[in-house]
Amino acid sequence: MAILSKEEAQALLKKVLAFSKADECTVSLSGSESGNIRYARNAISTSGDISTLSLGVSASFGKKTGSASINEFDDASLEKVVRRAEELAQLAPENPEYMPLLGPLEYKEPIGFVPATAAITPDQRADAVGKSIQVAKDAKLQAAGYLEDTTGFNAIMNSKGFFGYNRDTDVVFTITTRNEEGTGSGYAARGFNDITKLDTLSTTKIAASKANGSIGARSIEPGKYTVILEPVAATYMLSSMFGFDARSADEGRSFLSKPGGGNRLGEKLMDEKVTIYSDPFNPELPASTWNGDGSENKRINWIEKGVVKNLSYSRYWAKQKGVQPVPGPSNIIMEGGTMSVEDMIKSTERGILVSRLWYIRMVDPQTLLLTGLTRDGTFYIENGKIKYPVMNFRFNESPVIMLNNVEALGKPERSVNVESYRSYLIPPMKIRDFTFTSTSEAV
Repeated sequence: MAILSKEEAQALLKKVLAFSKADECTVSLSGSESGNIRYARNAISTSGDISTLSLGVSASFGKKTGSASINEFDDASLEKVVRRAEELAQLAPENPEYMPLLGPLEYKEPIGFVPATAAITPDQRADAVGKSIQVAKDAKLQAAGYLEDTTGFNAIMNSKGFFGYNRDTDVVFTITTRNEEGTGSGYAARGFNDITKLDTLSTTKIAASKANGSIGARSIEPGKYTVILEPVAATYMLSSMFGFDARSADEGRSFLSKPGGGNRLGEKLMDEKVTIYSDPFNPELPASTWNGDGSENKRINWIEKGVVKNLSYSRYWAKQKGVQPVPGPSNIIMEGGTMSVEDMIKSTERGILVSRLWYIRMVDPQTLLLTGLTRDGTFYIENGKIKYPVMNFRFNESPVIMLNNVEALGKPERSVNVESYRSYLIPPMKIRDFTFTSTSEAV
């Protein structure tokens, strides 16, 4: 029952709304079926299947709102959760920023569902992991990895006539390889909607190459270096800047805040090579075509040739500022270039190749200054060649400054930030004057 069709979801939501006595009511329904397999030290440790289905009700009387959720679906339970939301609404204080619900919306059907991913079996997962483990064994390495595939849906209906339904699939694979002595480490991650695009064998070969290549790392002085960030590293570096929220900017809480007040809409903040946008119909990273408040998700440029082109406005903040509402990013895609990582290396006189960044923390939200560490393969480049592995660095850098120092971009790749389990479409990039502040003995 975890995955309901559009018609089944619509019928259930209509039933729940019929119980409501509130001025306005929104009912949301979500479900997922996922399978996973985990392995470590070249042996499968766990596998499982998870099925979830839940329903939430938000009821409003005037500007007072209450919410309740449930995972039981008999009629008595459905009416009970509506009554509970209404009781909580009556007890709640008024919300001065309350906005009336939106009515019906015509939106295009999303493209994120792939039948092959929805139909994956435990045997297929085991076969994919078996290929990964064999690569590690052949390279005399220990592998630890995780493969998870998910089929899910979300549906929303409100008392003003809005109904939205989205169904999608997703598969995520992460792999870490290390030598027995623990002196070399490599990592790779892949995410797709379509399971047929996942190649665990080639992905593990990348991680294995990093692990064996990083053995015997040398210590070099920290400082400002030209860096080549592979897509996984670039994704971790950029993930914190993708809110593009107008209110945060207007209230002085973001890197998009203008000194003295206001936001930086229309200002050039980055190199002209940088264009960042959202598009729910991108075939490599599709997203929902409607937003949870009942508005439509469309393609929108956030940064265009380095210029802040758009900011997201909630309906409340848009009303305050006298502008049209703009939903936040449905996904994040950064345009790339034509240069391969290999060509970036060949064009570098002296620099650092970074495979992955981790343990990233915010230092200053207003400049987006971050600190974190490299890991899983960091290499010194000299005269267009990788010379040797180097010990990991701590960095202090802002992605805004970093994107001002872009020298070259490659083809965008779908990368996964496993801390948030969000996927992004980000290119490899060559950056000048990236700031490393100290070395780290961690592998």
